Amino acid sequence: MLTYTIRRLLLSIPTLIFIAFVIFMLLELAPGDPMASMPLSIPPEVRQQMREALGLGEPWWIRFPLWLNQFFIVEPQYWIDAAFGTNFADGAQRIISFQSRSPVFEVIAQRLPQTLWVVAMSYVVGVLIALPIGIISAYKQYSVFDNAGTFVSMIGFSVPPFFSGVLLIVIFSVQLQWLPSIYDTTLVVNSWDSFRQQLLQMIMPVMVLALQTTAQVSRYMRASMLDNLSQDYVRTARAKGMSESVVVLKHVLRNSMIPVVTVIALGIPSIFGGAIITEQIFKVNGLGQLLIIALQGSDIPMVMTITFLLAVLIVMMNLIADILYGILDPRIRYD
Repeated sequence: MLTYTIRRLLLSIPTLIFIAFVIFMLLELAPGDPMASMPLSIPPEVRQQMREALGLGEPWWIRFPLWLNQFFIVEPQYWIDAAFGTNFADGAQRIISFQSRSPVFEVIAQRLPQTLWVVAMSYVVGVLIALPIGIISAYKQYSVFDNAGTFVSMIGFSVPPFFSGVLLIVIFSVQLQWLPSIYDTTLVVNSWDSFRQQLLQMIMPVMVLALQTTAQVSRYMRASMLDNLSQDYVRTARAKGMSESVVVLKHVLRNSMIPVVTVIALGIPSIFGGAIITEQIFKVNGLGQLLIIALQGSDIPMVMTITFLLAVLIVMMNLIADILYGILDPRIRYD
């Protein structure tokens, strides 16, 4: 397993470089210019000087290797220098945002906690709700509970976040006035009242994102459980006199989790995509809103870095899913 993990990590390097190249070329060929938002009264020669100051004067085959060097070498050196007081970076040029003229990773670090508060909590809540629903729905197939779970899953699959988010705001904020409609990112949790306020403002964004996660994972969990409940080893375990809870929770559940692990692992990057819309609806000052602002302003370094970080997350989640296969099923070995 260790050899397989090292091999996959080494293989992920050219994969990520190719993904970075594709993202870079898409942004290079996309319409829009960072100088488009500048006043038209700026003389052409000054506008050209500003383009060169932004690093846009060089061709793509020079700018792309420069970005790779900044992302994989210069930025980690800055992190090491900040953590251990060294000087590996030694004034090297970092990835700079066109809009804020600040290092991209510093801006991302400021926005990331707000996104993690909402995204991580919604995903944990969604998975914790989905797994019991899928297990019980499969064990009690075609029951009232199973039909209700199927109905909720259909809603989760069919209703987009921009509709469910607005609907929750109308019901719980406008009509009932129970929950705040705008997420206060400046809130500092240092007392019971501030903690309660934080929970209240997280309920609706978490509910919107968790609904999609619950719908997807619960359906996969149900299908996998149904497939394993009809296997011969289940009938053998029951014939040996094992209790129903042992058969279902120890044997069937463990084997059923193998395909579900892929759904859970690969769903982590996708939930960030849903967060882009959700953050816009609830005014969460996170990565999703930052990406939208960067796209509107043609902030190529910011868009490039955020999208590539999502690609890194997808590759890493694939690796984690493959490793979990071997943990859940001892028969799976990567030689």
